[in-house]
Amino acid sequence: MDRSEAEARIKELRELINYHNRQYYVYDNPVISDAEYDKLMRQLEKLEKQFPELITPDSPSQRVGGEPLPYFTQVVHRVPMMSLANAFDSGELKDFHRRVTEAVGSEVQYVVEPKIDGLAVSITYENGIFKTAATRGDGEVGEDVTQNVKTIKSVPLSLDFPPDKRPAVLEVRGEVYLPKEDFRKLNEEREEQGLPLFANPRNAAAGSLRQLDPKVTAKRPLAVYIYGLGYAEGIEFETHYEVLQFFKRIGLRVNPHVVLFDRFQDVIDYCMSWNEKRHDLPYEIDGMVIKVNSLKQQGILGATAKSPRWAIAYKFPAEQKKTVIKDIIVRVGRTGVLTPTAILEPVRVAGSTVSKATLHNEDYIREKDIKIGDTVIIHKAGDVIPEVVEVVKEKRTGKERDFEMPHRCPECGSEAVRLPGEAAYRCTNSTGCPAQIRRSIEHFASRDAMDIRGLGSAIVSLLISQGLIKDAADLYYLKREDLVPLERMGEKSAANLLAAIEESKKRPLDRLIYALGIPFVGSRTASLLAEAFSSIDDLQKAKYEDLIKVPEIGDKIAQSILAFFRQEQTNDLISRLRAAGVNMEAQKKAEGPRPLDGLTFVLTGTLEKYTRQQATELIEKLGGRVTGSVSKKTDYVVVGKDPGSKYENALKLGIKILNEGEFEELIEKWKA
Repeated sequence: MDRSEAEARIKELRELINYHNRQYYVYDNPVISDAEYDKLMRQLEKLEKQFPELITPDSPSQRVGGEPLPYFTQVVHRVPMMSLANAFDSGELKDFHRRVTEAVGSEVQYVVEPKIDGLAVSITYENGIFKTAATRGDGEVGEDVTQNVKTIKSVPLSLDFPPDKRPAVLEVRGEVYLPKEDFRKLNEEREEQGLPLFANPRNAAAGSLRQLDPKVTAKRPLAVYIYGLGYAEGIEFETHYEVLQFFKRIGLRVNPHVVLFDRFQDVIDYCMSWNEKRHDLPYEIDGMVIKVNSLKQQGILGATAKSPRWAIAYKFPAEQKKTVIKDIIVRVGRTGVLTPTAILEPVRVAGSTVSKATLHNEDYIREKDIKIGDTVIIHKAGDVIPEVVEVVKEKRTGKERDFEMPHRCPECGSEAVRLPGEAAYRCTNSTGCPAQIRRSIEHFASRDAMDIRGLGSAIVSLLISQGLIKDAADLYYLKREDLVPLERMGEKSAANLLAAIEESKKRPLDRLIYALGIPFVGSRTASLLAEAFSSIDDLQKAKYEDLIKVPEIGDKIAQSILAFFRQEQTNDLISRLRAAGVNMEAQKKAEGPRPLDGLTFVLTGTLEKYTRQQATELIEKLGGRVTGSVSKKTDYVVVGKDPGSKYENALKLGIKILNEGEFEELIEKWKA
């Protein structure tokens, strides 16, 4: 491929990837699979590696994060990033409305949206291209976090301006946050590794965004919602709502729960309706933001030294409850970490009944002076993890008991030690501790690992208690006669489980690497290792200098991998997995003729002889690519029974349509 062909293909790939990024991260409407997306990205990265002079700052490949920074430089905001005044009940909201109408008259519209509990940022685009990003700081001066914000996939690196509105400079304000589920997973990983836990998603988002190494930020699943205009050149607006609609048109992510109101009582009702509903959101909000819609009226109202007079935040009542610690037990994690857990008198908080709360580690218990029998105040960190906030010491009767961390594992009785520099105690019996075995098998079977459907924690515990498995490799040697007699099993359940185990043998290499549970190796690192090493054998043989050459792998991860593969039980586990037929190699690139190179297909409807996956694999094997949407660049649309809107789009655009028979004829012709 010469330079001009590469330039055209790179441009096409960037447009495709940017389109799919917007569909997935901005509009929550993915149209292709993760595998298809990854394939497009790999093609782009390969071409840019061949032609580095064609790399541009707005290329989707440039999200991975640059070199570590020595420190954050300061940024002076063009327009101050002011904080909001707060209202805590309907009476204070009415006072705000009264002040507004006294200043601008009774005809006032308001825009209301959830107040994301994250970190405010200002993002600047020049001629539609992502340029810089900064934190709020003190409102006048923030920190330059450009390289870190660039790694957030819901932040477009280029904007899609309509012809009539193309601002030379557009500075937007938004909130960076960490979704609740990702916060839970991040803390679980940190707890397993004996690292300090984040107190809530906001702290996790702030800590992630203020990393001096952008590659660390890139590993955290941060997201953003854009909520306002900071500064613009070459474009004008009349209302805040118009601004938000424009943002959506150009590819910026705007919260879907933004509502425009004419009556202030409707504003109050809407705010109050979220007191409970907020727990159903996948991210944390701590209130609702009310803004005067008219930008002209905003100008009349002005601001105090700290806050705009045209906006206010309604803050939800604190979700804290009192309860009693009945006991403190110790759980043992996959890596042997002992975690004290409070058993509580059940209490309803943040939308659900809570009966347990993590106490993290020995230092946490001492710092808060927690005793068994104490009356305590609890809340859910990030509306996710129940946590003890403080002890109500005036409720003490003298019957409370101190808690001591055990120096023996509560599961297996082996010695538990606290290593220098760590907050956690660990069980030293990594190969024989039932809790570590159980959790490691659960991890092996989890969705992001080998994805063995139906193998939940209850079934794993049952199989271990019956002596049928001692590690993950034993799963592949289970037989029908082992399973059918078990409680809650039977012919059908046993058959389904065995089929799921058999299917898992085909998982790609990166999933197996992640499933092995190497300390500090998450799913992202496992993917990088699978790309760098073609098999488990090659990874086992890798030396320190080989490992640290892999992007994003430093000394700590490299040493962990080397230590893992030095263990005799690791080698035994891998030997038995290999003997059972588990895939140990990276997928080889297709060899032979690729007659469909450069051709794009779209599949719609149900095919009789092929599943969607089989048809896709067949096309890709011959060099073609399958996308999820029809465009002028589509060469063929393959139509099965009950086709959807893709068929209609193909007719409108004049794209060549193939039924299943014609598709087979075409494939056979190209094969020949």
